[in-house]
Parts: sequence; C-alpha cells; structure tokens
Amino acid sequence: MNKGDTMNKTPVINLGECTECFGCIEVSPSVFRTNRSFGYLEIIDLPAFPFEEVEEAIKICPADCINWE
Repeated sequence: MNKGDTMNKTPVINLGECTECFGCIEVSPSVFRTNRSFGYLEIIDLPAFPFEEVEEAIKICPADCINWE
C-alpha cells in the first residue's frame, strides 16, 4: 500500500500487554489517543484507518500489542 492509503481493517490494542509508552500516539495521533476519563489508550473511531501510520505504530510498539483486526 502507498503512503496515505487507508484500510477497512481496524487496529486494536491489547491493553493487558500495553506498557503505556505512548509511542503510538506520537507516530499516529490521528488514530490513537489517551482516554481522558480512564487514562488508558484507545483507538479513535474512524471510517478507515491510515495504513502507514498504523503500521509505524505497530513497528515501534515495544510490547507488540497493536494489531489489525
């Protein structure tokens, strides 16, 4: 896929494995955010997800807890 392409798949975070390093938010703030009420990471509800951004978040995740569903 080319930069800027989107996917109909959805990224998911295994919160039980997440170390809360927030690297995913740094590389892909349009997809990942911190839930302000509860303090955990979450995926922003989008109609399609930017492939390259999510792939970069997957690559840098030290806990390997982000995947496509």
